This record gives sequence, C-alpha cells and structure tokens, in this order.
Amino acid sequence: MASKPPPLSLLFIALSMLSSTTTTISSGPGIAIYWGQNGKEGTLQQACATNNYKIVILAFLTVFGSGRTPKWNFAGHCGDWSPCTKLAPQIHYCQSQNIKVFLSLGGGIGHYSLSSPQDAREVALYLFESFLSGQHGPLGTVALDGIDFDIEEGSNLFYDDLVKAINAFSTKEKRIYLSAAPQCPYPDHYLDKAIKTGLFDYIWVQFYNNPPCQYSNGNPKKLFEYWDTWTSSVLPNNTVLLGLPAAPHAAGSGFVAAEVVADEILPHIRHGSNYGGVMLWSRYYDVQTNFSEKIKGSLMMRSALKLVKAIGDAIYEGLFSILNRPYVPKSASLRADV
Repeated sequence: MASKPPPLSLLFIALSMLSSTTTTISSGPGIAIYWGQNGKEGTLQQACATNNYKIVILAFLTVFGSGRTPKWNFAGHCGDWSPCTKLAPQIHYCQSQNIKVFLSLGGGIGHYSLSSPQDAREVALYLFESFLSGQHGPLGTVALDGIDFDIEEGSNLFYDDLVKAINAFSTKEKRIYLSAAPQCPYPDHYLDKAIKTGLFDYIWVQFYNNPPCQYSNGNPKKLFEYWDTWTSSVLPNNTVLLGLPAAPHAAGSGFVAAEVVADEILPHIRHGSNYGGVMLWSRYYDVQTNFSEKIKGSLMMRSALKLVKAIGDAIYEGLFSILNRPYVPKSASLRADV
C-alpha cells in the first residue's frame, strides 16, 4: 500500500487545487443586472455592494446614430441627457470589486438607428472616446468595461458594423467586452447579423414578453427548447445567459419564481459548455424581491461547490495536523538518528 503523503504535502496540493478551482469559479456563471431605469432602485454603488452581480449594465443610451446627437436616460439618477459625472466614483467602486460595468444601447423607448457602415464607425468612435477610453466624458473620467446591445426598434441594419468597429478598439491592455440582449425567438430580428460576427462575449437572451418561447403556466418546455436552440446556434466563445424579470410586474409576461429557477430551470441549463448564468431586469425589481440572492447559490453545478468544500476540508485537515504535531527538539531527533 502506498504511504499517505505528509500533512504539509497535502496542504500544498490542496492550496494549489483551491487556487485553480476558485479562478475557474470566479470566471464562471454569474448574474448580470440592468441598473438606471428607476430612481428608487438605490445607487450604483449600493447595487455592487451586494456582491450579487458579476456585471451591472447602465441603461440606456437611448438616442444615437444617423446624425442624431447621442442622449442617455438614467431615470431619476441624473437629469436626462445631462452629464452624470457623479457616477464616476460609483463606477470605480464597482470595478474595484471586480464587477464589470457596461453601457447599454437602445432599450424599448428611444430614437436610434444606423444609416451606413461609416455611421456605425462614427458611433463606435463616440462610444470609445466618451465611455471606454478613460478620457473625461459624460460619466466623468471612467473607462467602462463594455457595451451592451439592447436593440428593440428601428432598423436592423449595420449593427454588425458597429460591433466590429467597437471591437477594433479592444487591446491586450484594455479589453472591451460586448454583450447582446436579443429576444428569445430565434433568430433575433435586430441583432442576428451582429451576433453572427461571433464578437459578443455575452448573449443574455430575453425569455420574457415573448410567449412563444418563455416559461408559461408552470411549463418550462418552450423555454428549454429555445434555450437549447440559442446555445447550440451561437459560436462556442459566446457565453449565453438566461434573461428573466426579477418580479412579476417587471415584465408583461414570462416571470418565473426564484424557487422554480433554482430548482427546475438552472439544473437543466447549467450543464451547457457556454452557459453563463442569469440576466435580470432590473435592479429596481430585484431590490423588491431579492431574486438574485435567492438564485445565486444555484448558478453553479453542485459538483463544483462540493469540490470547493472538499478542498477546504483538506486544507483544514492539513493545517490541523501541522499545528497539532508534537514538538520534537532538534537534539532529540539527532539522537534518534544515531
């Protein structure tokens, strides 16, 4: 029988495994949340301080493209279209907590479209200089982590050009993340060409306000079918998140109780190689229902959580063995070797 490794060796092995495992977990599934559409949802910093979110999306830049002067709407947090530099320290706080902060383009109410590939490049330059570069801009001196595409109206032309143009500003030193928020019917009318560029890091599919493909009357069949369609149709490097309303009144239809998401929905979808977690609309509703808190423990497969616990137990055992090892004076050990 092979001899049991000494406690110190077990400790080093466990620490090495824990480092590798926690790195994987930190880059694993999480919750993305939209913030900025209700003044009663609390501050951006308060949202990030919950430690419930991996990504916070500022909603929305509602006017852009086709020669329009870009405008944003953060509801009661700032005056519409006026500089919102008070967000700068809050953005910095979120980023200091390893929470990514994106700016979302579009939304359900706005005036936006792109008239040509050149127009797309000009919008991309505006976004980079104003929100992504670290120069002083409408939100102060910040460098947001990415741009989200929530395109729900107007023309569907040239968004693939916009994705490519924004991605061109990404470097090894400063990566710019890209996300898309398509509706669950596949393919999405507005973002299909953009998604097929393969440049989106995250695709959070809206499984609400879409009866043909959402959870309905206690039946997840349609949701599962379209989830499988999305995850099998996008490129492997596109991480897919399940988009849900955080409260029954957060959407016209498609609400799924947090307990059902945790016990029935996530166990089905989290086995996919490009599964990335859950997107919630929105922070305001999450404050009311505590939805994110109720589901965050179920985002990951139980086996991964058990592995972390097993490694933690091994570390504890190793430390306990070392700290409780009887003291043997050096002279005594030398006499024993004679």
